[in-house]
Amino acid sequence: MSITNLTPSSVPPSTPGARVLLIGASRGLGLALAGEWARAGWRVVGTVRGPGRTPLHDLADTCDGRIEIETVDVTEPAQISALHERLGGRTFDLLFVNAGVTNQPESTVAETSTDEFNRVMVTNALGPMRVVESLQNLVEPTGTIGVMSSGQGSVANNEHGGHEVYRGSKAALNTFMRSYAARHQGERRTLVLMAPGWVRTDMGGPDARLGIDESIPNVVRTLDSLQGRPGLHYVDYLGRTVAW
Repeated sequence: MSITNLTPSSVPPSTPGARVLLIGASRGLGLALAGEWARAGWRVVGTVRGPGRTPLHDLADTCDGRIEIETVDVTEPAQISALHERLGGRTFDLLFVNAGVTNQPESTVAETSTDEFNRVMVTNALGPMRVVESLQNLVEPTGTIGVMSSGQGSVANNEHGGHEVYRGSKAALNTFMRSYAARHQGERRTLVLMAPGWVRTDMGGPDARLGIDESIPNVVRTLDSLQGRPGLHYVDYLGRTVAW
């Protein structure tokens, strides 16, 4: 199931008091998502990779206890299991996995070292799916599970090449989520692959078309609009269906 051409401005605001588990919130898009949900009155559990202080800690200090910080590296299965144990007994309206990396955009697959290929694929595809599989039982039966994909994960829209390993990792993530959805047919949860647009962050670079304030509020509104719509949706930040 999918939808086409939502108008984010027509979507009701986030429900105050809702609970989100946000994986990968230390900076960039994840940090912006944490702030957007906290300002809307959500209770946010955001994760960072290591024990050091991050911008998420600074944000949490300004949010009157609405942001709680946990630690997990999605490339380490033992850490995912440990996070599940620490959160046992809690439930969330939304699990959103934002963790991801990129590599040199001009490198072809053949020019990429095996170690670099593995780093991108494990972080962008295998790690997020391990998180979804491990933490799914913390999500309400009518809740939402979302992962940060990319328009570059679209096979149909790949007409110019470039960013080959990154594209491949996001296409793999999309395929794995389709397999997950097929195994969970009949359930009432909403499943979302989100393409946030090309955004000016450390990962997106200074030449990206969108600012964070143009992408992230619309990402949140689009996720809100999909609540209660079971099945898998591959959409962009404006709610437009992305071609597989």
